[in-house]
Amino acid sequence: MRRIKRFIVSVLLPLVIAAAFALLFRAVYTSPEGVNYLLMWICIGIPFGIHRMCVWLVPTKFDLAGTIGIVAVNIILGGIIGGFALIYQVLKGTVKTIAGT
Repeated sequence: MRRIKRFIVSVLLPLVIAAAFALLFRAVYTSPEGVNYLLMWICIGIPFGIHRMCVWLVPTKFDLAGTIGIVAVNIILGGIIGGFALIYQVLKGTVKTIAGT
C-alpha cells in the first residue's frame, strides 16, 4: 500500500499535471508548420520550476519595463528548469517505488 501511495504521489501526479498543462497550452506551442518543442518544454515545465526562479531573480528597484522583463525571464527560465525538474522527480519516484525505500 505504501508503494502505491508513493507511486501515485511522486510519479503519477506530476505526469497528470504535465499532461494537463500540455493540453492547456496546446494552442500556444502548435502552429500550422508543426510543434515548437522548446515552447512546449517551457509550457509544461512552468509549474515545476517557476518557484525556483522567483527566488533568484526578484524584480526590485526597476521601472515597469524592467520589472516585466525580469518576470518574463523568470517564466522562461523557470519553465526550462521545471522540465528538467519534472524528469528528475519522475525518475526519482520510479526508482524509490521499485526499491521500496
